[in-house]
Amino acid sequence: MTTYLEITQVKSSIGRKPDHRGTLRALGLKRIRHTVVHEDTPVIRGMVNKVAYLLEVRPVTKKS
Repeated sequence: MTTYLEITQVKSSIGRKPDHRGTLRALGLKRIRHTVVHEDTPVIRGMVNKVAYLLEVRPVTKKS
């Protein structure tokens, strides 16, 4: 079974550092309450940790 992360933006990116806004865009988040699903990898974990104060993250398990 593969583990995924369901990532939801819960706070606005207005007034945040440019690299934090870029990280949100790289994750595929475009607006508040937008949710994306990514495979749980060290790269994605690092991006999530960088902007964790703007996100809500839940682990999701899918059968391959």
